[in-house]
Amino acid sequence: MVFVLFLCSTALAAQTVAHTKGVVHTEAVDLGYETFGAQQTTGTAVPVIAVNGGPGLSHVYMMQNDVWQRIAKNRLVVFYDQRGTGVSKQMQAGASQSMDAQVADLEAVRQALGLAKIALVGDSYGGLLCMAYAAVHPEHVAKLVLSDSPGPSWKKIVHVLPEVFPDIEEQDQQEQKRLGPSTEAAARAGLRNHFRMIFYSQEKRDAYMSHMGDLGFEPAVSEAVAKATSDLDLTSRLTGFQFPTLVITGRYDMNVAPLTAWRLAHAIPGAKLVFFEQSGHLPSYEEPEKYVTVLEDFLNGR
Repeated sequence: MVFVLFLCSTALAAQTVAHTKGVVHTEAVDLGYETFGAQQTTGTAVPVIAVNGGPGLSHVYMMQNDVWQRIAKNRLVVFYDQRGTGVSKQMQAGASQSMDAQVADLEAVRQALGLAKIALVGDSYGGLLCMAYAAVHPEHVAKLVLSDSPGPSWKKIVHVLPEVFPDIEEQDQQEQKRLGPSTEAAARAGLRNHFRMIFYSQEKRDAYMSHMGDLGFEPAVSEAVAKATSDLDLTSRLTGFQFPTLVITGRYDMNVAPLTAWRLAHAIPGAKLVFFEQSGHLPSYEEPEKYVTVLEDFLNGR
């Protein structure tokens, strides 16, 4: 199970950038989105679409601090909830959860906002979705950022949580038995246990978890996406990526171990790899100052 993870930004940060919300209507799903900042009519500030992880989570977990509002001071930043999650739950009965369908959703958001070229920032599972989009629509990708992303295939991910946290894994198994393995309560307990294992700093882990609230986790969506993408393999497409690519990884990410990022960076021509030395799976939360600097430098071509 690969989770990646909102909460509220500070009031001050929210006041400093424009903030809008909207819905993109498609035949299969109504996609809720929100934007921070404004699209620049002059200059070279390429807009960002940030694609959250999960699968099965809303984008809410990425909004735990003011990182994205700070980035939005200089450019438009767009978030949307993937089909079946958050404010995108209004779906046609039996709608597909295939990667093709999710790529089509991302393209629908881009088209609706009139963004000719975008920088894609894929966090955790969102990185796999961004790679799939980039393979189909390279003409719209100005830059690509893969932040603690799985590799081009689930089968090639390096996941070492059981080896590093056998005690928490055992506790989770016991809790699953007590609650019932197929219940929503068990799924939500599993998510909390997962979060206990993905931080480098215990202090920051405790701070995050003490006020993370409802992350909008939809277990059925998570399972459907995992099943629909289990055999996906984009390895052969990576060599064709001609846009600048940045690969980010927390040095102590046990959910998607840094070897995955290392392999990704070496598979994509000219990709830059940056390690965050005091982070687990969420460097944007554990090292926010560095994250903003690294992302801004890359987006600005420095």
